[in-house]
Amino acid sequence: MNNLDDTGNGHLIKVGTRGSALALTQTGHVIDTLSEANPEVEIDLVIIKTTGDIDRRQNLVELGVGVYVRELETALLDRRIDIAVHSLKDMPSSLPPEFALAAVPYREDPRDALVSRNGETLEELPAGSRVATGSARRQALVKNLRPDLIVEPVRGNVPIRLAKLDEQDGPDAVILATAGLNRLGLQDRITQHLSCSSFVSAVGQGALALETRADDSIAIQTASKVNHNGTLFEVTAERAFLDEIGGGCSAPVSAHAKNRNGKITFSAFASTPDGTEVIRENLVDNAVDAEKIGRNIGKLFVERGARDLVSEDVN
Repeated sequence: MNNLDDTGNGHLIKVGTRGSALALTQTGHVIDTLSEANPEVEIDLVIIKTTGDIDRRQNLVELGVGVYVRELETALLDRRIDIAVHSLKDMPSSLPPEFALAAVPYREDPRDALVSRNGETLEELPAGSRVATGSARRQALVKNLRPDLIVEPVRGNVPIRLAKLDEQDGPDAVILATAGLNRLGLQDRITQHLSCSSFVSAVGQGALALETRADDSIAIQTASKVNHNGTLFEVTAERAFLDEIGGGCSAPVSAHAKNRNGKITFSAFASTPDGTEVIRENLVDNAVDAEKIGRNIGKLFVERGARDLVSEDVN
């Protein structure tokens, strides 16, 4: 048992993450930042195997919302870890009462990135080209913007998805998060950054989330020192929008907020899975209450039928 006082001095904090290369890389950065901000606290890394990592054959959409989150939350409750590091876009829009979103560090580039075999942009890909993505949102956006392309699912970590471009029967392009490519030092592979206003990024994309037990004041205090208020404001608006609609990370619905100079630019998208029926919104408003902004736009989308759109089954 570690000795500790009310400030956490002498305490051991166990930080949990998935075992993928990307998860380990981004958690390594988090641990470095936590250690710098909390020199009095010992911080250890704990790797948790998740269903999404083990079952790489099943479609992510079929695995459902929070597939990469549930096992880490179980580890929190079992006290195997004290802080869980997630990609915020993997998290449900609201947390059960036993958990707390203790910190959101500074957000990386939130845009999606197209990596094509022959260097074509999304607009330049010839009709009939195959575009691979594991995201229902990206599938719907591609089908909406380029209905003449073939969109197919893909699983595996970032290097595995990129390697498929080199396979003889591989796709012509893949779409990945810019943040993940940047964190892995693979930014040179990017053919095109896709604008958040038209190819609306996932809620929380580019941001990390530090989740703790709601009653663990030491872990919350430790994590809070690496929180970035601007990023928290943005993702709070995005998550409020998603919560209002009732979708999740596996639904074709997305929102991106940018807070700058007292103004918030908000882009939102919802569609049927096949991308044929779409609701879009781009607006600029005063950045006063992040949650209120997100919920108001979410209510507008609900009035326009967004809940029906994202729940439709194309099969």
